[in-house]
Amino acid sequence: MIKAYKIYTGYDGHTHIVSGTVTQNQLAKARSVRFKETEPHSSYDWHPAPAIQYVISLTGTLEFETFLGETFILKPGEILLAMDTTGSGHKWKLIDDQPWKRAYVAFDEGTEAVFVEDKQP
Repeated sequence: MIKAYKIYTGYDGHTHIVSGTVTQNQLAKARSVRFKETEPHSSYDWHPAPAIQYVISLTGTLEFETFLGETFILKPGEILLAMDTTGSGHKWKLIDDQPWKRAYVAFDEGTEAVFVEDKQP
């Protein structure tokens, strides 16, 4: 399984984080794919996701934070499922010396993205 994090807008209007995995061998119909590279030591202040999308991190290690202070570290090879298209959003910063190279895979509204939430103890 591939490590993944889902960020979504809760009923309170704020972004929340759930850890999990993406399942293998299950297809999800994508609308578009886009690639981007950001310089080392960069950051991006508060914003919601522009679309429901996978962000497939290829290089760079980032710390993500929500308005309520929830955080997680996204490492190369891990997946972010960004679903917080409304509300307070999130911010991120690169915490290593690598550029952040990534692929965005956007979905049409209503498409079910493949994500399995970690079991809580």
